[in-house]
Amino acid sequence: MVATEDVGRTAAEMLLSPGDGPRVVELAGPAPVSPADIAAGLSALLGRPVRAQPVPRAEWEARFRQQGAQHPGPRARMLDGFNEGWLRFEGVARHGTVSLTTVLGELVNRAG
Repeated sequence: MVATEDVGRTAAEMLLSPGDGPRVVELAGPAPVSPADIAAGLSALLGRPVRAQPVPRAEWEARFRQQGAQHPGPRARMLDGFNEGWLRFEGVARHGTVSLTTVLGELVNRAG
């Protein structure tokens, strides 16, 4: 996961730097983040237990449709690839600087 602030900063840096044609940049956050990490961070910020629960694979496409996806199959297969290990990023990734704690804190503060 990567913070939108890091995405914006990286995009601006790339737009302002000279390049030799199209570039692909793999951008990651400063540290790997799991659903359990997000739940733990929210628990700490909210002062109450938060638990991550997996959505069964059979429900993915219906949920993606509820979220507005017209063709949810490719997204589901992409997640299959990451979960099963046959899809992974190649090359050296750039790493953002905004931590999960910072992002969650901002989201909780905005929600009031």
